[in-house]
Amino acid sequence: MNTSVAVGLSALIILAALVDGFANDWGFFLFLARKTVELIDWVEFWR
Repeated sequence: MNTSVAVGLSALIILAALVDGFANDWGFFLFLARKTVELIDWVEFWR
């Protein structure tokens, strides 16, 4: 991955976060955060 691709992907993620923040009151990113915590707990169980 070169620098321009990394900058483009990070800009896209930041833009998606801002749109979600204004449109859905951070609902999607809160959902992703909760699911990520569940995944970490599940993977930690197998360790």
